[in-house]
Amino acid sequence: MGTVNYDFSDETVIVTGGTSGIGREVALRYGEAGATVINADMREEPKEDDLSAPTHKAIEDAGGEATYVETDVSDPEQVGSVVEAAREFGGVDVMVNNAGIYRDAALTETDADEFDQVMAINVRGVFAGCRAAARDMLDRGVEGSIVNTASISSEYAQLGHTMYDASKGAVMMITRVAALELARHDIRVNAVAPGIIRTTFGQGNPDVDEELGDGFLLDDADLPDLRGQDIEPTVPMGRMATPDEVAGAYLFLASDDASYVNGHLLYVDGGYQIL
Repeated sequence: MGTVNYDFSDETVIVTGGTSGIGREVALRYGEAGATVINADMREEPKEDDLSAPTHKAIEDAGGEATYVETDVSDPEQVGSVVEAAREFGGVDVMVNNAGIYRDAALTETDADEFDQVMAINVRGVFAGCRAAARDMLDRGVEGSIVNTASISSEYAQLGHTMYDASKGAVMMITRVAALELARHDIRVNAVAPGIIRTTFGQGNPDVDEELGDGFLLDDADLPDLRGQDIEPTVPMGRMATPDEVAGAYLFLASDDASYVNGHLLYVDGGYQIL
């Protein structure tokens, strides 16, 4: 199969939740493509046991330019500060709103505080990121691209996923409305909708557990049944994806190859949505 090489030289990319999982792979890919990358996450150190170097260090070690800014995306002021920090590198050209958390509970067992926490990070974080990036791009009078992390949960209901599915449904609508409003300014807004991804998403401290991937799964040891079935009949391809299989979609949506793609959810789910 063919390969694609993107060139984001002289562009600045912010990736929220870029410390581990999908976010880390996305940040590394943009770094490989020549972009200056800002990882905006609550943690600097990755969760994966086999990884030692923080994302920005890994990019620098490979000859790229990157930095880390500790960021709680549920606080719009902190998100705004990250975008302002990008001015040091010329201003944000690509904003990847990836940070998020996962919580599961039956509707009748859902805790209101946990619901608010999921919405604060998954929804307000994306809203704040879209707003701050768009304001910066408009202020500088430049074209730009915003790529959000949606999910198969944006449109497909899952048992026990009231909080998560509602938050990702909101991400879908933020993406579409922002795309509608910003199109005339040559600012495109799209989203990647990952399916079942092999990451450490959901592990660790629930109070600061930033987005490590998507698709609401953890690893093999924590793999739940989906729709009451095993994973094989649930996903046509019969397996989970790895973060590197998802990351390319983020680069495509921000590239010139996607210059006429706007307000779109790009499913990277092994065919889950066709069942």
